Amino acid sequence: MEVGRFMAAAGFGLVISVAASDAKAQGAPPGFQGAWLSGDKDCAEVYASTGKGASFKRPVDIFAPAFIIAGNRLRTPQATCRIKSAKPAGDRRLLILSCANAVSDDEVRVLVAAQPDGSLKRFFNEQDEIGTAYRQCSR
Repeated sequence: MEVGRFMAAAGFGLVISVAASDAKAQGAPPGFQGAWLSGDKDCAEVYASTGKGASFKRPVDIFAPAFIIAGNRLRTPQATCRIKSAKPAGDRRLLILSCANAVSDDEVRVLVAAQPDGSLKRFFNEQDEIGTAYRQCSR
C-alpha cells in the first residue's frame, strides 16, 4: 500500500488529488503554521507544549486526526513530510508533500483552505464541497 493511501487511513488523512498551477511557493502559508486537530478530542489529549511549539503527546495516538505544520514541515502521528510547494487551486491551496514513515516515502498532494473562522479544511478532491474541518490548537 503506498504511503499516501496508508496515511489516508490514519492521522491527517492525506489524500491524492489532481490540481494544476504554475504558481509555486516553498512551505505552507503563514496562516497554516501550528498544531491542528479534527473531531471532538481536546487539544491537550493529543498535543504537548514544548519550548519550540507543539509536539505529539507520548504515547502518540496514531489514529488522531491531527497534524503540525512548522516551517516547511508537516508532521502527522505517523509520518513526517516536507512541504515542497503550496500552490493556489481556486479558493484552495494544493500542498505538494514529500512524506516518509517507517515503511516508505512518497509524494502526496493535499487540498486545503483557510476558513473565515480560523479553521482549515482538507478536501478529498476538487469536487468535495464539504471537506473536513481542523481547528488550530497552537501557533
